[in-house]
Amino acid sequence: MPTDFYRSPIPEQLWERIRNEFNLPGLEQVRERLSTVHEDPEPIMRQLARVFIGEGVYCPGFQFRPDLTLDPVVVGLFDRAMELRIPHNYFALWMMVPSPALQGSRPVDLRRSGKATTLQAALEQAFTPMAA
Repeated sequence: MPTDFYRSPIPEQLWERIRNEFNLPGLEQVRERLSTVHEDPEPIMRQLARVFIGEGVYCPGFQFRPDLTLDPVVVGLFDRAMELRIPHNYFALWMMVPSPALQGSRPVDLRRSGKATTLQAALEQAFTPMAA
């Protein structure tokens, strides 16, 4: 994958793919949903990966489990992405694109496979040149 891949504009089709496959609710919609399950949703809100599309802020659905808890693997990957100063939108792109480091699998498809260490290594491999 070209090193400038994660510096190029993100195609609008990515947001549609996320929306169609996992849902892409707005930040306030997520806050409302979480407040029906949690007395104080703010600690969870601080852990969310967000994407910025136009004037809106959205939360890719791939980070949620069906019970509205956060997927711990995605939270861990996102935490590491923030340490590496990876922009939120490029983290979402990385999650959705087949990765050579994962034998062509998409990280999003491996998030529940028990391969958190492998996913973190692939994230670092994809973005470490950017962080340097």
